[in-house]
Amino acid sequence: MTIERTGLTARWCDAAAFNGIVFLAGHVAETTPGKSLAEQTAEVLALLDDTLAQAGSGRERLLSVQIFLTDITKISEMNAVWDGWVAPGHAPARATVQAALAQLGYAIEITAVAAKRTA
Repeated sequence: MTIERTGLTARWCDAAAFNGIVFLAGHVAETTPGKSLAEQTAEVLALLDDTLAQAGSGRERLLSVQIFLTDITKISEMNAVWDGWVAPGHAPARATVQAALAQLGYAIEITAVAAKRTA
């Protein structure tokens, strides 16, 4: 079986798919670092939509999501955006934790596992 990679760089790829499962790298805000958690969350979710589509999947196919917040006390701000994004009836298994992220200004990082769309 072939491993398909989306957004491949020398260090990582945005997604790797194998045997019908898509594994997404951690996605962070590219244009909104330093802005509110809500703004960063909206951007990261849009980036996830794009990566999922490129990898042959979509938010309704999410199996598992891990969300990393720099300030867990702001989880309700993130959830307000998340609740409007997640596909109704298709909420994935999810874990949300507080963590230091790789760069100052990042407030959120999200990684996920999804099933590919079947032909």
